[in-house]
Amino acid sequence: MAVVRHDWTLEEIRTIYEKPLLSLIMEAGGVHAKYHKPGEVQISSLLSIKTGGCSEDCSYCPQAARFHTDIKVQALMKTDEVIENAKRAKMGGASRFCMGAAWREVRDNRDFDRVLDMVKEVTKLDMEVCCTLGMLSESQAQKLADAGLYAYNHNIDTSESHYEQVITTRTYDDRLNTLHNVREAGISVCSGGIIGLGESDDDRIGMLHTLVNLPKHPESVPINVLVPVKGTPLAENKRVPFHELARMIATARIVMPKSAVRLSAGRLELSMAEQALCFLAGANSIFAGDKLLTTANPEFNEDMKMFEILGLTPKAAFADKEVLQEA
Repeated sequence: MAVVRHDWTLEEIRTIYEKPLLSLIMEAGGVHAKYHKPGEVQISSLLSIKTGGCSEDCSYCPQAARFHTDIKVQALMKTDEVIENAKRAKMGGASRFCMGAAWREVRDNRDFDRVLDMVKEVTKLDMEVCCTLGMLSESQAQKLADAGLYAYNHNIDTSESHYEQVITTRTYDDRLNTLHNVREAGISVCSGGIIGLGESDDDRIGMLHTLVNLPKHPESVPINVLVPVKGTPLAENKRVPFHELARMIATARIVMPKSAVRLSAGRLELSMAEQALCFLAGANSIFAGDKLLTTANPEFNEDMKMFEILGLTPKAAFADKEVLQEA
């Protein structure tokens, strides 16, 4: 049975990743049952609080200013609007509320002060509050921690060797440095990646290798499937076959047994049966609501029907604190 390790080799991860799919899923399910409550799935909600106009060149992202997409630039939302969205998300069953801003990096200005106020107010709703705002300095991470931020999302996206094929406006080390600053501030880390960026299996294994060999595993690991958007450089990329997603989820569950594995972008394209197989493979969190930042996502009502049919239970906020202490 898997144990929490931080010294995985690429070959060890590859051996797991290349197992026959059903055997891999059954093994991952056993690991999942050891460290988590089977059938308990966290519902998270993601709101774009500042949309478009980003100076980065992430080739998958419709919010990059240099790409010609249908995304309209929107300034930072008002705090009361964000709070109302958080309240609706909680009423819909969400226990984690994530706020995303299309910034390359956080700047110490009025907008950041407003985000800190948003964090404070949403925290009062007894929800896990997460932000994804781009790169952070040590002092900015500490300010977010002081405001009560529970988690910070900053995906590494892919392997280090493939990274420059996807993004050139920041380095892989920039990503890792932000994760370090978040961890040092005492905020839980949410970091995963995207499959479907033109990467190889070796790149997917390499991405997991980076995550599992951090000093502490991310408490949350989103596994995203590329949603190709017209106007972006990856608009013509083919859809990732479901079996490749299931393989990534199962491998992530085995090598990071205590982490929450999040079934994230691309879920709209999955049938209920496919999602059920992902839950068996170790996924124990979904994003619900009609949008993930700017891309379509299943609606709350659809997800509640799925939960009822599959016998799933929404996970309460902060339920993983004890499980993740030694991750």
